[in-house]
Amino acid sequence: MARPISTEDVSAAAATHDVILAGGGLANTLIALALHRARPHLRLLVLDRAVHSVGDHTWSFHASDLTEKQLAFLSPLIVASWPRQEVRFAAHARLIETGYNSITAERMHEVATVQLGPAIRRGAEVSELTPSSATLANGEHFTAPLVVDGRGLQPSRFLALGYQKFVGLEVETAVPHGLAHPVIMDATVQQHDGYRFVYSLPFSKTRLLIEDTYYSDSPALDKSVLTTRIEDYAASCGWTFAHVLRREAGVLPIALAGRIDEHWRTIGDGVPRSGLRAWLFHATTGYSLPYAVRLAEAVAASPELTSRAVARIVERQSRDNWRAQGLFRLLNRSMFLAAVPSERVRILQQFYRLPRTTIERFYAGSLQASDIARLVATMALNPPVGLGRAISSIGEARAWRFAEHHAGDDAKLG
Repeated sequence: MARPISTEDVSAAAATHDVILAGGGLANTLIALALHRARPHLRLLVLDRAVHSVGDHTWSFHASDLTEKQLAFLSPLIVASWPRQEVRFAAHARLIETGYNSITAERMHEVATVQLGPAIRRGAEVSELTPSSATLANGEHFTAPLVVDGRGLQPSRFLALGYQKFVGLEVETAVPHGLAHPVIMDATVQQHDGYRFVYSLPFSKTRLLIEDTYYSDSPALDKSVLTTRIEDYAASCGWTFAHVLRREAGVLPIALAGRIDEHWRTIGDGVPRSGLRAWLFHATTGYSLPYAVRLAEAVAASPELTSRAVARIVERQSRDNWRAQGLFRLLNRSMFLAAVPSERVRILQQFYRLPRTTIERFYAGSLQASDIARLVATMALNPPVGLGRAISSIGEARAWRFAEHHAGDDAKLG
């Protein structure tokens, strides 16, 4: 049951801080950096339960996902950029002349520590939030006119999900690996557990991030099995590891259906959300970085830094984003409900025959009418799954039954 909105009204003069950000992940860190840049005298407090860093993650995005101004804001965080990317399928391979960029948790930690310094409180487990306060598990209490909850996605009865999950190894190869640009999907590998592909980022001539990735019904990860598959893939490419530099794993939400209005109506605690907790992610990829940048930009530009004002900004972006992605959820239902798991690869294989500009706008979440028509026509003229099965399978009612049956451990999505 949702808690009632707090009636506590803390003025800026009486508060311990101007802004409290609960959660030190991507979305809240970007909000903190944007606020610090726009208003360096703000008393910021970032409460991160992690002890050492913002986590062991890599966030990547297409250059076409963001504006030049947004790219400039992110530039201190970007560790690698490439002018093109590649996809590989059994039926075809393709080099796509679209820029690609990556940010690592390590770089974000470095930049945030330098710019925000003591504003970041690590090892801080939040036990309670109100629109004007945060209380830690150890009893410490802080107040601010603006409190933002960015602690990851919460399971919701109003959201039906599939999952994109992965295990990654960043390695130093014994000799140059020969990869000049990212291979964002190598789906020529043997298929397991839904749609499987391997994702490789060449950070230097001998440094690689290799991720074994799945579009799966379940969020469960067997890290040892996936690590072995990465090692086998590397051996098939002729890559020998001199060192394993780090490991990462994650589970991202793939939206099949949802009720955005009911979701926001029932929260009722008055605390604005950010990131996945605000349903600000790409329905088909699960990626949240472009949406986190846009929210950070909007919060930093807000003339009123209060929970009430920022909650309006968050909800507007969340609702607008959700309503703009109806076609994406339809495609997701086609992949998860109409196609048997072993056939999902055919849907992505077909998608990557579309024009580069359509692919770019798809990832940016900004499809034009011509893109929608082209996408629908491509799938209808040469459907990767039987048309009759697709029509009978992709309704929202079946998405809810699917989600209930495959709910698994959604805590992995935090």
